[in-house]
Amino acid sequence: MFDIGFSELLVIGLVALIVIGPQKLPRVARTAGHLLGRLQRYVADVKADINREIELEELRKMRDSMQQAASEMHKAASDVQSAVDSELTKTADELNRAVAGAPAESATPAAEPPKVEAPKTEQPKQA
Repeated sequence: MFDIGFSELLVIGLVALIVIGPQKLPRVARTAGHLLGRLQRYVADVKADINREIELEELRKMRDSMQQAASEMHKAASDVQSAVDSELTKTADELNRAVAGAPAESATPAAEPPKVEAPKTEQPKQA
């Protein structure tokens, strides 16, 4: 994180030993360790929050694109439905006009086509 080598760490330790003294040095080192741990946890939490926000933004963009695609599909479906409805209405009007203009059916039934019987095949005789 700070690119501190062994020699620099040794110099820092000697200066701390001289300034703080041998009796308080373990307690100060322990406190510094706790503070460093808190700092690392804080940095990790901030990174996690940033990653979460990035993921949420990506999900929002994906949701928006899906909603746009769904609305386009809905519009296309309604266009097709209106075209089919207009065709059906036009066809129904044409049929109604054709039926209204056609002569009325007579009460006599139409002539039935002649019935054709299937030819009979001869069965072989058994002896």
